[in-house]
Amino acid sequence: MSLVAFGLLGLDVAGSPWGVGALAVGNALLGMALGLLVSAFAASEFQAVQFMPAFVLPQLLLCGLFVPRAQMAGALDVVAGAMPLTYAYDSLHRLAADGTLGARGRLDVVVLGGAIALALGLGAATLRRRTA
Repeated sequence: MSLVAFGLLGLDVAGSPWGVGALAVGNALLGMALGLLVSAFAASEFQAVQFMPAFVLPQLLLCGLFVPRAQMAGALDVVAGAMPLTYAYDSLHRLAADGTLGARGRLDVVVLGGAIALALGLGAATLRRRTA
């Protein structure tokens, strides 16, 4: 997607296109890890599909993509601070708009990596063991 966005469509960002691409890959890994974690609790494929909107929609609405977090009610901002998509969006937005991650952006990347590792670890720990 980054090759299409930067190469064919001429997307222009303040930061490095390679950095934006790396963060996009990190965000994709986060989505995959969270999907595996949630699907580990599902009894069937259909139930896993039903879990996704309930798990993803609140994060999407509260991450700051549609309404800046500074304009949200205090309680919503606190809830958003506990969701990993908030940190993924903040780091990508900071790099694309400001051109640098800064100290806060580095914290976002660390939280993003920790959330990926935690989701993969919890997903692996909740898998049902079967022996043949």
